[in-house]
Order: sequence, then structure tokens, then C-alpha cells
Amino acid sequence: MPRLLVLLLVCIPSALPQNAGLPSKETLTYNVEWRLITAGKATVQWASAPQPRSGWQVNLHLESAGLVSKLFRVEDDYSANLNQALCAQSSVMTSREGSRHHETKVTFDAETRKASYLERDVVKNSVLASQEIDIPECVHDVIGGLYYLRTLNLDPGQSVEIPVSDGKKSVMARVEAQQREDVRVPDAAYKTIRYEVFLFDNVLFRRSAHLHVWLTDDRRKLPVQVRVRLQFTIGTITLQLEKHE
Repeated sequence: MPRLLVLLLVCIPSALPQNAGLPSKETLTYNVEWRLITAGKATVQWASAPQPRSGWQVNLHLESAGLVSKLFRVEDDYSANLNQALCAQSSVMTSREGSRHHETKVTFDAETRKASYLERDVVKNSVLASQEIDIPECVHDVIGGLYYLRTLNLDPGQSVEIPVSDGKKSVMARVEAQQREDVRVPDAAYKTIRYEVFLFDNVLFRRSAHLHVWLTDDRRKLPVQVRVRLQFTIGTITLQLEKHE
């Protein structure tokens, strides 16, 4: 379940127009709920890369809280470098979950159209998995994909397919704009459009689940809610926007 929380905010993506108007800097803080209890906090930081026109950098920090943290402490960090079109260039994920401490690095090479994946056990200093796969010239990691989704103008009933990769697999994932909904989070209410992102059920991930994202129905397209519905034995995980800076 903890790693899945990271994947929620790191798996939705395709090519972005250069004049998309994304913020040059932004911080989004989410409350993570699982089985009707607060399970943790997630913070997404977005910024233009230090060098002009060199692209973007995005970071995610996830940590458990409350009862979940007492049962199984989680502290995960994910970062990715993207070019101007939001095509993934590299990503690093460090996961500290219980007694486990893993590091996963992915390099996306647009010239050779290859992605290299390396996962290590930091505690044991051993390689857990290493592989190389074919990718399109432009492919997206999940967090960069969340920002790409914010540049689309899909009305309910419309859909699009976009290239997505986690370094182990590369797929074309369908995104559907489904309907307009009012969404209330702890301190505000928003007019939104609900999207479904088809990454589960043997698309990018084998697990059976439904992933929905709610973006505000305005120019900002803020991601105010993300929800994944899994089998009954695991339950539903919901991320709700708590703070936007």
C-alpha cells in the first residue's frame, strides 16, 4: 500500500506544448486517507530547472502518520527531471518502509529510445533488479504526467492516449474526462472535472484498481483530489488537497 501511494502521484503522462502556462514554482500538500483514517501526508514540489529553458524538476515526499505510522512507518522520496515538453529524462525514488530501504533509479534516453531501470537494497548493498526496455522518443513518468494532464482541455466524454513508463514497462495509457462534479476538501469546495486514468488491470500495473483524478474546472486545473479504489481487502486510498502555495 505505501508504494502505491507514491505511484498515485507518479503515474499519469505525453507531450506538452511549450506555451502550456504551467507555474514556474508550486507546492501542493495532500492529506492521505485510507479506510477512513488519516494515513499520511504527501507534498509535491514543482519548479523550473535552474538553467533557463532546461526543463522542469518535480519532487514528492510521502510519510505515514498516526496509527498507520505506528504499525508500519513509511518515508518515501521521489524526484524526476523533465525536459521542456515534460518528457522524462531521469527519476530517483528512495523508499524507507518498515525495515526496508530501497533506491530505484531510471534513466530515459530519447536518442536511443531506451529506459534503464536499477533497483538496489541500500541496507544490504545489493542489486534487486536491473533491466533495459524500449520507449518512445518522448515518454512520461507519473508526476510529470499529472502536470501534463493539467494542460489538456478535455470536455466530459472526451479521451486521449498518452505514453507512460515506470522504467520496467512502457505503455499507451488512456485518460477519460468523465463528468463535472463538486468536490469538498477540508477547507474549501471546488467545481471540478473527474478524470479516470487507466494504468491498472495489466496496463502499467497488474493490480486491479480504478484511478480517478479531480482537477478544478478553471484555468488553474488544480489537482484537488486523487483516489484509487482497490479490491475490498485493501480498500480505497484518497488524497485531498490541504494546501496550495
